[in-house]
Amino acid sequence: MSDVTLRRTQLATPASDEKFMESASNSAADEVFLDLEDSVAPNAKPDAREPLINAAQTHDWSGKVLSYRMNGIDTEWWYDDVIDVVSAAGEHIDDIIIPKVKGESDIHTVENLLTQVEKNAGLEVGAIGLEPQIEDGEGMHNVHEIAHASDRLSSIIFGPGDYSAAMGTPGLDIGQFPDYPGHYWHHALSECNAAAKSAGLPCLDGPYADIEDEQGFRDSCNNASMIGCDGKWAIHPSQIEIANEIFAPDPETAERAQRIVEAYADAMDEGKGAVKVDGQMVDEATNKMAQDIVEKAKAADIL
Repeated sequence: MSDVTLRRTQLATPASDEKFMESASNSAADEVFLDLEDSVAPNAKPDAREPLINAAQTHDWSGKVLSYRMNGIDTEWWYDDVIDVVSAAGEHIDDIIIPKVKGESDIHTVENLLTQVEKNAGLEVGAIGLEPQIEDGEGMHNVHEIAHASDRLSSIIFGPGDYSAAMGTPGLDIGQFPDYPGHYWHHALSECNAAAKSAGLPCLDGPYADIEDEQGFRDSCNNASMIGCDGKWAIHPSQIEIANEIFAPDPETAERAQRIVEAYADAMDEGKGAVKVDGQMVDEATNKMAQDIVEKAKAADIL
């Protein structure tokens, strides 16, 4: 049994919609986040905390990472987003997504409040993780410091929508630049992924807004996967199956990776530094890649 926590899909679900949250609990998403930020109107944000708390307490989230996205620390709502939700439902919450993180001090600000709330609520201090979302130039510039800001961090998330606005890009469709000569998000995702992996964290790509464009979403997932990202947001249940497929090893690759791991272990026992598997020379670097694939494949029930 693998100890890898899969985050192939992060299903975005408005915290103000009780039916959507119930449906999300029954979905095949690896992680569900209940959103208090962009998907909730400003005048509805305080009232959205109660249905979020009720959903966390009453639905079966077993087999999933349950998180919620608070409002940014530059807003009037974030403080109570942490206090109210964690005080009432902290035992059911795995992570809090922090939007628009600009630097490590933003992580410390949330962490300090969260620690006090956990203590006052009688919860295990440190049990709730934090997932910073990188959404502007300042956050991207500081992403390596952000990734190492706290032991609570459980992923780094790239947010293409607000990042596009911050960068002054010409498009209006989140995650989509079909006329760009190449992969538009290659640099941003590579930077986030390098920072995440330097801290031993998964990196997650943000949304692809055109839910009718299945091939476009598939291409977006493939691009992120090739860079090394571990998963992607789903903003509609129809996107879950695609992301779960692409961000898991295919069975043929998983089986080959297992052969490599086994053959390399035998080679080490025999005092050899390399071994040939399926006509390819395998050394320690290849073995590390194969071990990672085997772990993910076991977690996804492929091996």
